[in-house]
Amino acid sequence: MKPNSISPKTSIGSGKDNGRNQDEDGASQPLRTRRRRLSLSIGGVIGLLIVTFWALMAVAGPLLAPYDANAMISDDYFGPLSLAFPLGTDYLGRDILSRLLHGAPFTIGVALTATAIACTAGVVLALVAAASGGWVDAFISRTQDALIAIPNKIFALLIVATFGSSVPLLLLMAAFAYMPGSFRMARSAAVNVMTMDFIQVVRTRGEAMPYIIFIEVLPNMLRPVLTDFGLRFVYVVLLLSAMSFLGLGVQPPDADWGSLVRENIDGLSAGAPAVLVPAVAIATLTMGVNLLIDSFGGRSNR
Repeated sequence: MKPNSISPKTSIGSGKDNGRNQDEDGASQPLRTRRRRLSLSIGGVIGLLIVTFWALMAVAGPLLAPYDANAMISDDYFGPLSLAFPLGTDYLGRDILSRLLHGAPFTIGVALTATAIACTAGVVLALVAAASGGWVDAFISRTQDALIAIPNKIFALLIVATFGSSVPLLLLMAAFAYMPGSFRMARSAAVNVMTMDFIQVVRTRGEAMPYIIFIEVLPNMLRPVLTDFGLRFVYVVLLLSAMSFLGLGVQPPDADWGSLVRENIDGLSAGAPAVLVPAVAIATLTMGVNLLIDSFGGRSNR
């Protein structure tokens, strides 16, 4: 009888231990999941370092520049790399490093602001369309479909040819050009969330539509919105650089990286750093953002 009387206690104790272990595992599992989701791949770390570097240059670059951006301080046009001029000189004998650092706020700052405006407007319209449905959704969607049918570069050339070129105009033009794409992505994500079971439960509970949108829908579509933000930023950087390369972007005496490529294009045949350095800067910025986005996308699927 003793073994029988002991075994239930043992089994009960072991059940408690097993339950405790399961609880501990269940409590620690979300932490491990969060750590795994927050971790970055090697490519993501490289992308983060590149993006952080250029973000710092956009903020502090003009303060770190060794010379004035427009100072003609050398008689050696398209000069090579040297201690005095680490990235060489341009077609007027100006320091390329200084011009690159002064151009970073225009390239990165304007693109970042335009992307923020485009994505914010697109997400707001998408939430209104998804929450309203019916003719409101149809009207907003058809309007955005009509706008997205216009090629971005053709639209940009049309706006600049009509109103001229200025930094505020370039900013608004880029934001308006990429807003429809952001709307389509955000609307798709919002509609998917709105059809989920937990949204129906919240509606049955009697919650107001603003609560449903901002507390339930928006947080669940945040990851694709942030991914789309990174992609739109790359597109805007390339669009503004292309406009500057055509002479329709940032105007002298200011210059962004696209302008630096255009004004030093004559040095391309000689392999002058003046034309290669800004092109490499544009390439590294876009590659860094893409690596970071790919890392987030890959981790989110695990």
